[in-house]
Amino acid sequence: MKSNLSLTWNLESIFPGGSSSKELATFLQTLEEDTKHVQQHIKEAIAPTNVEGTKAFDGFITELASCFERISEASSFVSCLGAQDQQDKKAVQLSGKVTNLQAQLMSVDAEFEHLLRSTDDETWKGWMDREEVRELSFVLSESRDRAREKLSPELESLALDLAVDGYHGWGDFYDTIVSHVQIPFEEDGTTVMLSAGQASNKLHDPNRETRETMLAKWEETWSDAEDYCADTLNHLAGFRLKLYDRRGWDGILKEPLAINRMSEQTLDAMWNVIIDNKAVFVEYLNRKAKILGVDKLSWADVEAPIGSVSGKISYQDAAENIVKQFSTFSPKLAEFTEMAFDKEWIEAEDRSGKRPGGFCTSLSVSKETRIFMTFGGTASNVSTLAHELGHGYHQHLMKDLHMFNQNYAMNVAETASTFAEMIVADALVKSSTDPQEKLALLEEKIQNSIAFFMNIHARFLFETRFYEQRKNGLVSAQELSKLMEEAQQEAFCGALSSYHPHFWASKLHFYITSVPFYNFPYTFGYMFSTGLYVLAQQEGATFADKYDRLLQDTGVMTVEDLALKHLDVDLKGPEFWQSAMDLCVADVKEFMELTKHLI
Repeated sequence: MKSNLSLTWNLESIFPGGSSSKELATFLQTLEEDTKHVQQHIKEAIAPTNVEGTKAFDGFITELASCFERISEASSFVSCLGAQDQQDKKAVQLSGKVTNLQAQLMSVDAEFEHLLRSTDDETWKGWMDREEVRELSFVLSESRDRAREKLSPELESLALDLAVDGYHGWGDFYDTIVSHVQIPFEEDGTTVMLSAGQASNKLHDPNRETRETMLAKWEETWSDAEDYCADTLNHLAGFRLKLYDRRGWDGILKEPLAINRMSEQTLDAMWNVIIDNKAVFVEYLNRKAKILGVDKLSWADVEAPIGSVSGKISYQDAAENIVKQFSTFSPKLAEFTEMAFDKEWIEAEDRSGKRPGGFCTSLSVSKETRIFMTFGGTASNVSTLAHELGHGYHQHLMKDLHMFNQNYAMNVAETASTFAEMIVADALVKSSTDPQEKLALLEEKIQNSIAFFMNIHARFLFETRFYEQRKNGLVSAQELSKLMEEAQQEAFCGALSSYHPHFWASKLHFYITSVPFYNFPYTFGYMFSTGLYVLAQQEGATFADKYDRLLQDTGVMTVEDLALKHLDVDLKGPEFWQSAMDLCVADVKEFMELTKHLI
């Protein structure tokens, strides 16, 4: 690995010139022309009546896959431009152009799905048996089944077109809102204006006064923006509910479960195990409150560090440590990670103007990855970096598969990222000899359990209840805050002294239009990856190859079939989930033992 890693990513190797790139303009122009071509192609196509007729689809599938591959490349690149500089107005314009092209391709896809659902069963079976399309049988059958539950292709196409400036337009408006967030904060006697991303980092500061001060300012800032956010969230939900109603879908979870290729039985089994085991995590929160010298933790205390890791962690040290720990599990994972650092695929600089949060995005044509975050030198930042690299490795393993087979859902995406994060966290805890450092690292691990079992649970409860209420009309900002606080109180079992009512306004995840219910997949990924980690500890070095094969299959089967094929476990029952939970509970028990002298 290089000894002087760059904190900024290299986008020039993809399209030189950023949002003014001539190469990008040409790329989009060609894509636009090819999209028109596939639109014409699909309009002229008819449903095959025999296996011989299905061969006409071979060329179309190749064309469509190429278009989707290129729109994915463009979308990822433009999202990187917007994230690195929220004032890049050309990036905003490009985003609109890309969204429009995506809508056109989705309309083509809707027409194609209609042809698939119109194909008779006998012809279909013969087609799926053909060697040329056998590898695509799962995704094509999935598309066919999905089409049978939707409106006519004309109406679905109309909905997609209207969604560009409607549904997706409202989703994009969140970026506009957050780009104007400027929060005054006093540092070293000087008042500085912090972006949302920089201010968010202050909510995790070791100093309680800093956290509490920032939380008050954070709540105040989002309270000022609540009307904009409430309008945005209401219109997003309204669009979704109306479309579901026209399709004849009753359950609000129907689409998110289908997207995540999982059953409601699996979701319920997971949540039930979590709810049944929450008492031990409440004990942890109560112990933490005593250590911090308060009766109950406030919202700003939940992620406050216990113990300490000496000084700030440099980006270089974080990178080297991550590579070292990854190598203990899989040389392939370590090699990929070192390549990502050396080739400058990561944007980590702590500067103003960046979008808050972190993400990993794949560039389908370039077969590369880009990772975005703001690295401030904390243990949490190291965890985020490992997390996003886990995403990157998952995409790396999929890059040579057919484009249609690379479409894995969020829940299994979060499995790969959380597993990577766990490797680093567990290794650091076990190798630490300093009591204060060991406590801090262990607590960082437990924070993940709190996040996924309580924070994410609160989001799930909030969003489920909000959608039910939205069916009856617009929900006011005040009512949204009430729903949010009630969900937080329930999810945290009343263990906190204060909550974050405007969390619904500040959190990007509620405004993402590509994935409805951007919450429970996180918890699934955490629990599933923890269960994988238990098996990895039991099986040793041979598990790494099994893990790779599992990730490569994430785009071509349900999570239940995935677990059964590669792990021989049933996700609809409680046993696997409880094995994962037991590992999380063990961390809390160790924490309680290490801290009993502090109270």
